[in-house]
Amino acid sequence: MSALPDPKQTPWASDAYGRPLRDLRLSVIEACNFRCPYCMPAERVPDDYGLDAASRLSFDEIETLVRGFVRVGVRKLRLTGGEPLLRKGLPELIARLAAIGELDDLALTTNGSLLARQARALREAGLRRLTVSLDALDPDLFRRLSGGRGEVAQVLAGIDAAQAAGFDSIKLNCVVQRGVNDDQVLPLAERFRGSGHVLRFIEYMDVGTCNGWDASRVVRSAELRDRLHQRWPLRALDANYRGEVAARYAYADGTGEVGFVSSISAPFCGDCHRSRVSADGRLYTCLFAADGVDLRPTLAQGESGLAQRVAQLWSRRADRYSELRAADAPRPSRHVEMFLVGG
Repeated sequence: MSALPDPKQTPWASDAYGRPLRDLRLSVIEACNFRCPYCMPAERVPDDYGLDAASRLSFDEIETLVRGFVRVGVRKLRLTGGEPLLRKGLPELIARLAAIGELDDLALTTNGSLLARQARALREAGLRRLTVSLDALDPDLFRRLSGGRGEVAQVLAGIDAAQAAGFDSIKLNCVVQRGVNDDQVLPLAERFRGSGHVLRFIEYMDVGTCNGWDASRVVRSAELRDRLHQRWPLRALDANYRGEVAARYAYADGTGEVGFVSSISAPFCGDCHRSRVSADGRLYTCLFAADGVDLRPTLAQGESGLAQRVAQLWSRRADRYSELRAADAPRPSRHVEMFLVGG
């Protein structure tokens, strides 16, 4: 099989619906120090899950994999978990990935509990952006939502440390569940208005199979937007780029912006250009996929062979789970667990 042409001079492969591959979400570890009920419930996932280092891609394998994805069009890379800050030597990996010149964006998603002592090293290694999960400000509720393992004060300290280290406009993700933490929406907005950070409210999604998803706990983005608008008037903003998943709104008083991710009420499958790879090297072409494809054997062929394999797999992609859900059409009932692919 011949090598791929120079990606700078040729169009990228598209999937069955003409969607290009632009964004890779790469899990570096399957372990997490939290046990959030909607993702990794303690009664379903043991404490030692994901701690077997032998099952993970090595740094060499990860670099080869990312370079292969870059060859077929990926320009945005986000490192996820589990909790990625549990991965030993993470700044070393980030420095290697930051040296890949074709990447326009290198980001990381974290629960923030370990961020305070790692933020500066991450920044100095070349990490460009951070997203922190933050589902509540109330300490007792936060502790409960983390499975009894997290302290909101540690997360807030991590955000402050990251800002001091040079991370501007940190994204803060809140998954909203009715009757669980929807009373935290206004306190979160009030806390971070004017901070320069961007708070994003995410509709509670039916990701994975172990979280007991209940549609009655979904709070639609329109309802959340109206709540905020009544308190602090909002105005719509244009998307930063095609395929951006969050609908953006600015506070009319100039104190920043807020976003809404609406996979349930307003599916965005039509512009989805994301792929996901688990810590053990399996490719998932949709957050709601049932199965992944093991890329590890192909990694032995180097970045060129990996690129050709990914292009082949992407060309067959026809995922549009959220659109099928919205239309009440037949769709897979089994999904990959969110903690394997980083949400």
